[in-house]
Amino acid sequence: MDRMNSGAVDNRKLYELLWGPRTPPRRGPRPTLTLTVIAQAGIAIADAEGLDGLTMHRVAEALGVTKMALYRYVPGKAELVALMLEAAVGEPPLPPEGADWRGRLDDWTRQMLCRFRRHPWAPAATCGPRLHGPNELAWLERAVAALTGTGLTGDEQLDVVVLLAGYAGNLAQHASTTTDTPSQHSEAGLVALLRGRADRFPSLDAAVRSATHQADGDQALDFGLARILDGIEALITARAAGRIPPRS
Repeated sequence: MDRMNSGAVDNRKLYELLWGPRTPPRRGPRPTLTLTVIAQAGIAIADAEGLDGLTMHRVAEALGVTKMALYRYVPGKAELVALMLEAAVGEPPLPPEGADWRGRLDDWTRQMLCRFRRHPWAPAATCGPRLHGPNELAWLERAVAALTGTGLTGDEQLDVVVLLAGYAGNLAQHASTTTDTPSQHSEAGLVALLRGRADRFPSLDAAVRSATHQADGDQALDFGLARILDGIEALITARAAGRIPPRS
């Protein structure tokens, strides 16, 4: 199979694309595109149709060039998605002024979720071992910096970041699968499924019917994020008191 269509990654080339100077190709006709323009074209397609709808041919067509011309800039879809992800997450915002570690991580997670909601394909693009770009590392730096001085080890700090990023990604992906028609996973969908079946699922029926609804739609985010941060705070407190030694 042609490597350019197989999803395999040329890590050396990808490193150059993400971390090298944004110089145009030296060979062939005078360049008419930039990596930024290419990434934005890919983002537009993925935002509308997901990564399954993204192909080199579609991007080339959107840019008004041939697919082979596009390969002069980006060797394949995997490298294209990496460039798209780097552009989609952008640089992280500054932390709230005067916030402690908890406030900074709360804001970090919400900002990450905002990016993921804007680009629902992005969480899937972050899965698996891969080369990170400068913007992604800046996000990691911002989160790890919030935990500096808390007593958590380096491993634990990185695990916290993975946990929070995964939570944001899961919420974004769940939201992207909903439609105007209530699904079986939404509360409205559950009410419909449970109609006439309350005797079979009495606890679930009672919970769904007594659930409160928030207009901003972020009840799951607020609740789940608070519980995650509660757990991290408990670990930090226990570590400071000497009840939980650092992992060896």
